[in-house]
Amino acid sequence: MTVTESIWVALVIFAGVFLVLLSLSFLIRLFSLGIQSFSGRKPRAMTFETTDVIESHPGKKDDYSSGHMVLKDVDEPLAAMIIAIISDESGIPMSELQVKSIKLLRQE
Repeated sequence: MTVTESIWVALVIFAGVFLVLLSLSFLIRLFSLGIQSFSGRKPRAMTFETTDVIESHPGKKDDYSSGHMVLKDVDEPLAAMIIAIISDESGIPMSELQVKSIKLLRQE
């Protein structure tokens, strides 16, 4: 087999793999639409609201929060993820944040 023949074979194989991946993507979307129509519900967009995020004593670096946080319709791993995102986006260390409550807001 020459170099040009092997390049053509490789291109045909790449095209075949690409077509298989496109067909799988199409089937997954089709199944998703079928399941949504079967269940009779449309997926809802969920938004989260964090309240009372306060920077506490920037001079005390070793203090960790010992306060209480109220979670309303939110589980602890999700609350931890929300607090980590707030800390990362604001640049405030998590040890300096005081979160009083986290509440799930549903849009209907």
